[in-house]
Amino acid sequence: MATEVKVPTLGESVTEATVGELLKKVGDAVAVDEPIISLETDKVAVEAPSPVAGTIKEFKVDVGDTVEVNAVIAVIEEGDDPAKSSGDSDDAPKADKPDADVEKAAPAQAKEATDGDSSQTLSPAVRRAVLEHGVDPSTIKGTGKDGRLTKEDVIAAAEAKKSGGSKPAESTSAPASAAGERREERVKMTRMRQTIAKRLKGAQDNAALLTTFNDVDMSAVMEARGKYKDMFAKKHDIRLGFMGFFAKAACLALKDVPAVNAYIEGDEIVYHDYVDISVAVSAPNGLVVPVIRDAQDKGFAQIEKDIADFGKRAKDGTLTMDDMKGGTFTISNGGVFGSLMSTPIINPPQSAVLGLHRIEDRPVVVNGEIVIRPMMYIALSYDHRLIDGREAVTALKIIKEAIEDPTRMLIDL
Repeated sequence: MATEVKVPTLGESVTEATVGELLKKVGDAVAVDEPIISLETDKVAVEAPSPVAGTIKEFKVDVGDTVEVNAVIAVIEEGDDPAKSSGDSDDAPKADKPDADVEKAAPAQAKEATDGDSSQTLSPAVRRAVLEHGVDPSTIKGTGKDGRLTKEDVIAAAEAKKSGGSKPAESTSAPASAAGERREERVKMTRMRQTIAKRLKGAQDNAALLTTFNDVDMSAVMEARGKYKDMFAKKHDIRLGFMGFFAKAACLALKDVPAVNAYIEGDEIVYHDYVDISVAVSAPNGLVVPVIRDAQDKGFAQIEKDIADFGKRAKDGTLTMDDMKGGTFTISNGGVFGSLMSTPIINPPQSAVLGLHRIEDRPVVVNGEIVIRPMMYIALSYDHRLIDGREAVTALKIIKEAIEDPTRMLIDL
């Protein structure tokens, strides 16, 4: 009996995706719920699972094709579940979730290549294969569409590495350029990158963007972290970072200046009595913004756990549409990349975004004396159609004061 595999529901308002990779070949045996195709939407990468156990009879799509929700992408001939009848685990569903021990054992260069924005975008399945087999994707020549790496490419390279040492790796590398040769490479933008470009340009075209700046003395926060970080980690099993302080400080500011936590819809202003903070996270395919729900009601530990979980799943490619749905305010931390100052762009339909930057020792005047303090520039970009300059400056000042005197966050000042 033949069963059709259809594109699953991709999330609210998402109607189509791009085929990123065929995870199986025609004739391969598959188990129930085993992923067979990787799909890329404008926000996340998802995998289409087989609804039955059997053998892949036909693929209706190819890598790079655009498919709509509920479109037929493959046909499975039902049969025995290979997971129950075969002891060979190379293609078994264990690849669904990368094992933490396997990831730790992977070479640093392999993990680094999967985390960064390299010359090629790796699908979730390929990233998992790279981590599992411990190979460097930059040394493998892809056989997929537009030269993209496939899972089979990674497995073949791993087998060649085992059987022939470093020699096969040389044969899969791109040929060296002749001296003085100038080369160009064209790589099609991923659906996510296209959407990021469209949304950010739309924000510039539709909103009256303005940015206000301030600087923050990080001494009090750094002292608190240094004093309590070990106790905090022991009790909550999570590291005490800076984002928790800024998230709680932002909640105070948005409570006192509600326009910064609102957005425009038609000729109406929509206000919120809650704070859902979108946290900008760097993923292999681009910037994503998962949401910390009800941040105003969460403590430092839960906020830090949420952020750590988002960062891990962004790298693994396992964030869902629900993780990024909504959000009333955004915090973007360019300081982790060394940024001194920036003018962040709002995340529509939100009306404001807080930009954090690197901490560096600078001379400042305190009580008439020049002293050296760890300082950070902070920026608030906002939609001037909704938020007046006075409100934006006030909100940023509240954040500054809360960070410089964290007691304010405890007594709600």
